[in-house]
Amino acid sequence: MSVDLRAVPRPALFGLVPLTIIQVAGTVGASSHQTGHRGLDALAVVIAVLGPLSLVACVRWPRQVLAFVVAITAAYLLRDYAYGPVFASLAIATVVTVVRGHRLVAWAGLGAVVGVFAIQRLAYDHPWSWSGLSGVVAWALLVVAVGEVIRVRRERISASRQARAEASRRQANEERLQIARELHDVVAHHISLINVQAGVALHIVDRKPEQAQTALEAIKDASKDALVELRSLVGVLRDVDEKAPRRPSGTLASLEDLVERSAHAGLQVHKTVRGDVRPLPSSVELAALRIVQEAITNVVRHAGATHAEIELAYDEAALSVTVEDDGRGFAPGDAGGTGIIGMRERAETLGGTLEVGRSAAGGTRVHASLPLRSRS
Repeated sequence: MSVDLRAVPRPALFGLVPLTIIQVAGTVGASSHQTGHRGLDALAVVIAVLGPLSLVACVRWPRQVLAFVVAITAAYLLRDYAYGPVFASLAIATVVTVVRGHRLVAWAGLGAVVGVFAIQRLAYDHPWSWSGLSGVVAWALLVVAVGEVIRVRRERISASRQARAEASRRQANEERLQIARELHDVVAHHISLINVQAGVALHIVDRKPEQAQTALEAIKDASKDALVELRSLVGVLRDVDEKAPRRPSGTLASLEDLVERSAHAGLQVHKTVRGDVRPLPSSVELAALRIVQEAITNVVRHAGATHAEIELAYDEAALSVTVEDDGRGFAPGDAGGTGIIGMRERAETLGGTLEVGRSAAGGTRVHASLPLRSRS
């Protein structure tokens, strides 16, 4: 069993030197005062030295070191040497073994030493007393108790660190999921409008070039807005400060641009606001905007509609968002689409709900209720 001294903490190595001196000097002193025991010889000194030296390997091999220390301590007792600080190595090895989780081994080792002590008292006809034996047992229990306290404390510290690390990982996962939602919504909305406008421009470029120019201008505006939002998201991923956009993004004020761009794509959108308009938490405004964007994107891409209604209803407890169109209508199979899943996740993150079904005009109706205060 080789020991790499470089793997042993420096304070532990430095502490073994005074411990060795204390054990040797204490053993010599005890032998001079306890005349009823065997006199000091070379074996007693060797045992006093071997105990501290063996602790060098205690961190890596706690059970083996404890067994060795128990063996030399039992040999010390059976030789009937004077009682002294030779038991310090046993106490340290026991505490380390308990802290490393080998509790039964520690109990067994101390129990064996207590048993040898009782045998030694009887074998050498020393005065017997229950108080003396009780003192030895109490010392053994104290050593184990110290080890248990240290072990529990270390486990609590480790559990606390793991909990913090888990919370950090969970927060990072939630942030990545939020960024993924943002990327999906930004790309899907703007690219869908660009795709529709590009199709219109190709269709009428020869017959109505002035309308083709309008479609190309709409493509330019949509692509510019998409780049601004994508740059902002990439800045978050890179953890760098990007130049602030020239106009606010991620607020319900952006719906005016959405209505205008949708008109260029051939979809007439009408916005209605009910209740007292007032500043809302940024998370609610962003969720409402992305839900409306995704709903309009689905209308442009899939519904074949010509008209859509956006309604924002403010009340004291929640913001209600409703988007209806006069297109093909809602099919239950569409409920599992990525866009609808993303809208529902945004609403549920805030403690709200999202419903998708048929509108009164026969198209699709998306309704979300977003609480203004998160649920505890």
